[in-house]
Amino acid sequence: MSYTLHRGDALTVLKTLPDESVNAVITDPPYNSGGRTSSDRTSRTARAKYVTSGSAHDLQNFPGENRDQRSYRSWLTELLTEAYRASTEHSVAMVFTDWRQEPTTSDALQMAGWTWQGTIPWIKPASRPRKGGFKQSAELITWGVKGTLNKDRDIYLPGHFIASQPRKDRVHITQKPVEIMQQLVQICPEGGTVLDPFTGSGSTGVAALREGRQFVGAELSSHYAAVAERRLQAELSQKDFVLAGPEA
Repeated sequence: MSYTLHRGDALTVLKTLPDESVNAVITDPPYNSGGRTSSDRTSRTARAKYVTSGSAHDLQNFPGENRDQRSYRSWLTELLTEAYRASTEHSVAMVFTDWRQEPTTSDALQMAGWTWQGTIPWIKPASRPRKGGFKQSAELITWGVKGTLNKDRDIYLPGHFIASQPRKDRVHITQKPVEIMQQLVQICPEGGTVLDPFTGSGSTGVAALREGRQFVGAELSSHYAAVAERRLQAELSQKDFVLAGPEA
C-alpha cells in the first residue's frame, strides 16, 4: 500500500485531484462548534473549546475553528462538492460532526451532491458529564453516497461504535481511535483509495494502510502534517517488517 500526503489548504488540494480518483472520503473537519453563541464559536481556539480546563496534555491547536454557521455551511459544501467530483460512482463520504453541527453537515453533504444515508453515533464512554443533565457522550458521523451503494460488495458494517478517545500516546486534540477508523475504511473497496482532506495526526491514513487501502490526505498545519508523516511512515515500515516474516 502507499499514501500521498499534501501539505496545504484542503480546498486548494481537492481542486488538484483528478476526477473519479478516490473511492471513499472519510474526514473530521474543524466543525466550528464547541460554543453556545456565535462569539463563543468564532473567538476561541480549538484547545479552549475541546480540551478540559486543567488537562495534563499540551497538544497544539489546529486552524479553521473561526467560522460562523453560515460560512461553515458554505465552506463545507464547496469542500464536499470537490470531494464528490474526485470520487468514483458508489463512493461513500463520512464526515465527523457533533450534535450542534449535524443539521448543517447533512445540509452541506446533500447540497454537494451526495445522497444522505444517515448518521452514525460514536459513543465515547470516557466523556465529560453534564451536571443536572445528560452526559455528552456521542460524536456523530454523517454519511452519504455518490449515486447508490455498491450492492455487489458482500460487506455489512455496524451502525454505531463504542470507544474512548486515545489516551496513551495521544498526539492530537480531536484524535480518533484507529480501531474505529479501521472499520470505517472498510467502506472503501480493498485496494481502493481513501481520501481525508483534514488528515490531522493521520489516524485515517494509518487505518487505510492497515486495512489494505491506499491513502490520499491533506493537512494545513505543518506541525500535524509532520506528525501524520511520521505515523504513516511507521505504519508502512511495520507492514514491511511483518511481510518479511521471522528470520530463519
